[in-house]
Amino acid sequence: MQEQYVVGVDYGTLSGRALVVRVADGAEVGTAVHPYRHAVVEDRLPGSGVELAPDWALQVPEDYREVLRVAVPAAVRDAGIDPASVIGIATDFTACTMVPTLADGTPLCELDGLRERPHAFVKLWKHHAAQPQADRINALAAQRGESWLPRYGGLISSEWEFAKGLQLFEEDREVYDRMERWVEAADWIVWQLCGSYVRNACTAGYKGILQDGSYPSADFLEALAPGFGGFVADKLDQPIGRLGDRAGGLTAEAAAWTGLPEGIAVAVGNVDAHVTAPAAQAVGPGQMVAIMGTSTCHVMSAEVLREVPGMCGVVEGGIVAGSWGYEAGQSGVGDIFGWFTESSVPASYAAAAEAAGEDLHQHLTRLAAAQEVGEHGLVALDWHSGNRSVLVDHELSGLVAGLTLASRPEDVYRALLEATAFGTRVIVETFRDSGVPVEEFVVAGGLAKNELLMQIYADVTRLPLSLIDSDQGPALGSAIHAAVAAGAYADVPTAAKSMGKVRRGVYQPDEARAAAYDELFAEYLALHDHFGRATGTMRRLKAVRRRAVARRLTATEGEWR
Repeated sequence: MQEQYVVGVDYGTLSGRALVVRVADGAEVGTAVHPYRHAVVEDRLPGSGVELAPDWALQVPEDYREVLRVAVPAAVRDAGIDPASVIGIATDFTACTMVPTLADGTPLCELDGLRERPHAFVKLWKHHAAQPQADRINALAAQRGESWLPRYGGLISSEWEFAKGLQLFEEDREVYDRMERWVEAADWIVWQLCGSYVRNACTAGYKGILQDGSYPSADFLEALAPGFGGFVADKLDQPIGRLGDRAGGLTAEAAAWTGLPEGIAVAVGNVDAHVTAPAAQAVGPGQMVAIMGTSTCHVMSAEVLREVPGMCGVVEGGIVAGSWGYEAGQSGVGDIFGWFTESSVPASYAAAAEAAGEDLHQHLTRLAAAQEVGEHGLVALDWHSGNRSVLVDHELSGLVAGLTLASRPEDVYRALLEATAFGTRVIVETFRDSGVPVEEFVVAGGLAKNELLMQIYADVTRLPLSLIDSDQGPALGSAIHAAVAAGAYADVPTAAKSMGKVRRGVYQPDEARAAAYDELFAEYLALHDHFGRATGTMRRLKAVRRRAVARRLTATEGEWR
């Protein structure tokens, strides 16, 4: 009998990755990565040069199609298989990443007359300019006692569908009125593949405030902003597909792009974090999966429904059918380490790293690993991209306390590594205190390769740390869902047992280091509560920055005229 294969495509922040996987045992036989041509658009729109305000993060949808045309055929060639043996394809995406489109799925930024309008472009997950809208959603929902608010820990994020949609409505009404569909990128790419628009249960529940079969009411939305009451019915509502279901068959056009057989199963879309849990064989109670890359998303399944303060949501069937799926996260992790190496490390360190045959991250990690816990005398807050959990406030910003003239780059670098671990500990303890115990910490994503970072996480959380046994966790998870959509397995947990991969207990907490970290964590918590709850310093600084940028943009516009 001919071997059968599936393709998983993981759409990350900067690139798309395609993975060819054998259905029988999850063997990864071919892979390819294609960087987005436009990466993340944060300063100026491509082509027009229109300048963006602070906290904007956009993308170009054609970059996503290019992944299908380039990475998928390359992965199949790398696998050396007959494309006819591929029975299904599935995708996952960063979330919440939103695409404004026409009724046929055409992105607005591809239309004449809208190429210079920032709101016509894709709003990436880390677009945080909708924080004022999120604040108003939260205040009104709390005032009205909306039943869905506790399912999100009491706070809706500026990263999600409704805040970004409200920002569009209020800041560019012409583009909003032209938009006929407000589409998660996870669903838009499936639409491109099979010609059918199906909203996936994961993003609808976690990012779209769909609870118990209903979105926030038209009455609530109208009270939020006159004229916004029709947002759900007119722009958002669409049939919901369960995770692992077939969304449709691969169209002739998409078959030509990918080189795969026309008509094969296209699975319902999913989120990069949530799809990774089955790939790590971590869909049982007590298993928290952290997908650690530019940001970190924490997901876990449980048999109980609890309200966890500041979480990103709890959704029935949000990860696997039959369990409550929980999500939390940190908006900046790898991004923070990258920012530091790009902005704050002297040339002498770069030269030393090159001489040692290391990149800057490896060099700083090696120097930092030689320290005892607390030797640098620093503690940092990991809010350089805002706080996703548990404060849910993207007006917050980063902080390093304890700096002296003797502080070295490796000191700050280690303090930033530790800060992200402390942020994760806050999340873990919040879950525990809410009746959702965490017993195992499973890591996926590129940062799992940093041994110092992994040991810090084990020590700080006092949890055994397991690693997914794949360099392409989300893509493998998508492949698992493709196999289910194609009918090769009855459900996702069954497929995960055969196709998932994990190495259990790779890092164990050291009690002496854990005790030392308890002292630093107490200082982190004091800063966390002071700057995150007791004072508005960081919010005021963001407001000062926005006013200054607005003055400059106004002056520049006057010069053009």
